[in-house]
Amino acid sequence: MSQDVAAAGRRRDAVSGSDGSPVFWGRLIASAPYRALMALIGTSPTRQFVLLAALPVLWVLTQHLGPMLQMLRVSFTDAYPVAVGAEQNFTFDNYLRFFGDSIFWMPFFRTLTFAAVFTFCTLIITYPVAYFLARHVSPKNRMLMLLLLLIPFWVGEIVRTYAIMILLGNTGAVNLALRTLGLIDRPIPFMYTSFSMGAGIVYLTALYMLLPLYSALEKLPKSLNEAAADLGAGAWTRFRRVTLPMTLEGISSGCTLVFLISTGFYATPVLLGGPSTTVFAETIAGFFHVAGDEWPTGAAFATIMFFAALVITFAFQRVMKALRKGDS
Repeated sequence: MSQDVAAAGRRRDAVSGSDGSPVFWGRLIASAPYRALMALIGTSPTRQFVLLAALPVLWVLTQHLGPMLQMLRVSFTDAYPVAVGAEQNFTFDNYLRFFGDSIFWMPFFRTLTFAAVFTFCTLIITYPVAYFLARHVSPKNRMLMLLLLLIPFWVGEIVRTYAIMILLGNTGAVNLALRTLGLIDRPIPFMYTSFSMGAGIVYLTALYMLLPLYSALEKLPKSLNEAAADLGAGAWTRFRRVTLPMTLEGISSGCTLVFLISTGFYATPVLLGGPSTTVFAETIAGFFHVAGDEWPTGAAFATIMFFAALVITFAFQRVMKALRKGDS
């Protein structure tokens, strides 16, 4: 009995202090400045919104928009960093260098083509997985399945890229399995090709496609497919006329994320690609890796790729919006 009383006393002291006064949080809530702040916030919904949005907006401006604007500013200069005593001038030469030399066009258009193709491949691969999770896995097991799919993404991009290298190497798991099955006599050179780079990018971006698709499919009422089946529609017709149109929003979001991310990959193409798969990010990095006044040129090239990806994404979004309106 005395032990129970002592334990209760310790719990009471942990909450309110040994002398009965409130602990830190209690004193904070009871303080006049805190009450004045809460009264100020509660008087107006506009003030609530401003105070709640202040930190996210500040984060976006300083950590996202700020560096991009700085890169844009540097792209219009003739030197960066500026040497002591030197003068920095405004110029368009960094952009004219891209349009005036066709050697830069091949990696630029190759990057956009690869990004579009890999985005489509990611969609084809992940759509059945998202459909299975959303429509055939019981609700109590969905979180477990999603957790299992998320586990590889707990490690960094470089580690996952090396995992692909281990799988596709001449002595890797894929060639070993093919030789064990008697399908090949010598290893297939998967590495340092567009196939190995595509496999790596699809693997790295699969999650960004899977989650929007899963969210769209999960919200799709099963009664719609059941009604279509009652009207005599087959499995393919139900998918083409019901499921696919109702998940266009998820497809649009997933494809946009994967495409934008794919245009900016650098480490994966370097590790998995070869001379014939050089992407524009490698060209841009080359300007930042050399000494001299090449940083403005790299910033200009990065800006060109950024706006090109945005224009393509905007056009894609308009097409998807038109498709959604047509189906509705």
